[in-house]
Amino acid sequence: MRTRRLTRTLALVSTLAVGLGGCGKSGSGDSGAGGTASTGGAPGSGGTTSPAGGSGGAASGGNTGGRSGSGGSTGTGGAGSGGMTGVGGTSASGGSRATGGTQGTGGTVTQAGTGGASPQGGAGGTRAGTGGTRAGTGGTPAGTGGAPADAAGITEAGTTGGDCTVGTWPTADPSAAGPFATVIENPIGPTAGVGVDGGASPQFTLFRPKDLAQGGLCHPLITWGNGTSANPTMYKVLLNNLASHGFVVIGSNSPNVAQGNPAPMIVGVTWVLQQNDDSTSELYHRIDTTHIGATGHSQGAMATSQAATDSHITTSVPICGAMTEKNLHGPAMFFCGGQDTLVGCSGAQNALTAVTTLPAMFAEYVSADHGSWMSFTGNKPSAVETAITAWMRVHLMGDDSLRSWFYGASCKLCTDSAWIITQKNMDQ
Repeated sequence: MRTRRLTRTLALVSTLAVGLGGCGKSGSGDSGAGGTASTGGAPGSGGTTSPAGGSGGAASGGNTGGRSGSGGSTGTGGAGSGGMTGVGGTSASGGSRATGGTQGTGGTVTQAGTGGASPQGGAGGTRAGTGGTRAGTGGTPAGTGGAPADAAGITEAGTTGGDCTVGTWPTADPSAAGPFATVIENPIGPTAGVGVDGGASPQFTLFRPKDLAQGGLCHPLITWGNGTSANPTMYKVLLNNLASHGFVVIGSNSPNVAQGNPAPMIVGVTWVLQQNDDSTSELYHRIDTTHIGATGHSQGAMATSQAATDSHITTSVPICGAMTEKNLHGPAMFFCGGQDTLVGCSGAQNALTAVTTLPAMFAEYVSADHGSWMSFTGNKPSAVETAITAWMRVHLMGDDSLRSWFYGASCKLCTDSAWIITQKNMDQ
């Protein structure tokens, strides 16, 4: 059962005392400075793998820990070709068909790994927005004007609530702060999950653009999960960078974000969606309710894997930890650090193996350990934080200028010796 599997997995990360920098309170922040690249590492399993460059090799002692659960529990909705219809979507009269959705031919990049995927359709499924127009890669026409969907599954235009527009975002450099000034609100929202030392359930921290009306586009939502004993402000560089690019990021303040029923990461999503319908809220009619991502670190990565089975979640990035789930609802990138001896990379590799029809990537940053993938100070994200921002821009904002970072046998990460990459269903 999932609960038992999660309990066993969390035993591996319960010793994580996250000394990840100081905690900040409410205010605004900038993106932080650089991670480091290195060489070495060993290819993952499941699909096919790009070569690791340089002279390193695996970390001494190898990767340990990181057990993934056996199997995956059944979620609602289902994933894969066909997908599901979101809230408020209506069939377009005369709507043209989506142009994405090419058939995958198995895992293809460079060096052959183990596993591979069965040929299936692309990113899978359609999700009609609240009055907007959206069709997933390989999906069917949806929307209110019959506008054609692009390869990332986002149409050129479509409105929701009359206050913001659902559409493709302008391109932006994920390695630098985006065009939005940001604000951090803490504490905010409902209480959920487990508090410090088993105390009262905590609230949330919200990272968002200060002016939600700027640009007129509806803002995609990302739900965040902390590592054990951490809080969202410890990941300020990454989360603030995402907010500066236009994402609204909700993170539970719980030090054990994988605990609680309902799960805190989903409680956060539910609350933001409620705020989008509340005329007294600053989030009123400012959220893109059809494209919602999940990401988190360590224990939060395990929680991310489970959150990704919820029908609201359309893409996910577990960081340094993952659980095997077969009911994802959108593309996933499973990240691990090549020098991580606390959790290791086996969980991410197993999570990739469990994926059959959706685009998925195993991404190992060779020089990183359990925490060194992130920036703690400054205003520039690390290489890993940059890649996470780029992934979310591609899959939640339709930024096709960054698609080549991840898709195709010669993708940018695939040809960078700092990374070891395995792809599934990501040929184009």
